[in-house]
Amino acid sequence: MKNYFARPILAVSCFFLPFTAQAHVGTGPTNGFVVGLAHPIGGPDHLLAMVAIGIWAAQMGQRSIWAVPLAFVSDMALGGMLGVSGIPIPFGESGIAVSVLALGILIIAAAKLPLAASVVIVGLFAVFHGYAHGAEMPLGASGTAYGLGFILSTVSLYLCGIGFGILMQRISMPWVVRAAGAPIALFGGYLCLAG
Repeated sequence: MKNYFARPILAVSCFFLPFTAQAHVGTGPTNGFVVGLAHPIGGPDHLLAMVAIGIWAAQMGQRSIWAVPLAFVSDMALGGMLGVSGIPIPFGESGIAVSVLALGILIIAAAKLPLAASVVIVGLFAVFHGYAHGAEMPLGASGTAYGLGFILSTVSLYLCGIGFGILMQRISMPWVVRAAGAPIALFGGYLCLAG
């Protein structure tokens, strides 16, 4: 991905940030696609994790820019199917909290792990996030429409993170990217302690 794509990607992907529908069952719109679209941005845990995936992928560069988010969205869809099916997975909320903390730390450290390790880490986190998305699907909503909504929203958040990371690299301010990991890690730590 060339650096001259950073600004357009950031501008287009941030279009989806103003949605204000609640991410929990029983509130906000009842259309499956709209609720799915709003779910990842309705809770700070999901929002921060999705943006963090994009930031970390941009930090690692090369194939990680597309492979890490692709691994996350693929495994998130699997987790979503588990959630919709009602198949329980252990440590669901704890997994989400740990993912936010770990992603923040990876960004602060500017960790450049091997691609396979990065894909496995985000894939594991993705199952927990996807499970929460699926388990909170409104009754009577189309699972396909809901899933498409939360996948589109998730990809938009990745693009925001990737655009931010690439832009900061382009203007020679990688320290800003690393500093952005601090509030993500702090919020993740808070979630771990609160849960």
